[in-house]
Amino acid sequence: MKILGVIPSRYASSRFPGKPLVDIHGKTMIQRVYEQALQSSSLDELVVATDDQRIFDEVMRFGGKAMMTSPDHNNGTERSAEVARIKDGFDYIINIQGDEPQIHPDQITILANMLNGDVELATLVKPITDYEELDDPGEMKVIFNQQNEAIYFSRTCIPYLRDIQKVDRLKAHNYYKHIGIYAYRDDILQQIVKLPQSTLEMAESLEQLRWIENGYKIQLGFTNLESRMIDTPADLAKLLNEIHS
Repeated sequence: MKILGVIPSRYASSRFPGKPLVDIHGKTMIQRVYEQALQSSSLDELVVATDDQRIFDEVMRFGGKAMMTSPDHNNGTERSAEVARIKDGFDYIINIQGDEPQIHPDQITILANMLNGDVELATLVKPITDYEELDDPGEMKVIFNQQNEAIYFSRTCIPYLRDIQKVDRLKAHNYYKHIGIYAYRDDILQQIVKLPQSTLEMAESLEQLRWIENGYKIQLGFTNLESRMIDTPADLAKLLNEIHS
């Protein structure tokens, strides 16, 4: 399988404008994401997809690959699809989040190893071990069938344990959260970006529900590695206190 890694990156952000270019101990966030992803031997090519000249110039500065894409995309999936249309010949595209500077290369490799030509879409999940994560709407919970295909993603705690107290939920059931890295088979990627928003997607504000609602299968891989998203300046401040270089 020939795999293209795409890091969608945009400058505008309601919560944290310009975050791809913030300094993290001497390196911009986008450089750290790129260098982490580059360590995975599973990618045949890696490119940053952006609509901002400042981000493009920064990627060129540190020696990475970048492409200018349309400013009209609603999300990273649409931006990845544009790159895939231009860079023909790849079997799969892996969408790597541009705001996860500590993404582990092994997470990319785990996902890539799942891609056999039959898999339409794939992503990763991680066991939940912290009670606070169960009720955190920023952590996407997921349930799946016996074939490890996603049934549903939610910002709420699923499944609901009717007769179990909150403090005992993790003892009574294995819960999983979504790690936001996606793999798309090239033909499937071009199909899903043409789908209209679905009712479930709008309800939860989760685009992967559009795919499920339209009958596409999302294969799940499992990891114990954490991947933290930097969504706000407060998230960045916490990260800066934890790492030194």
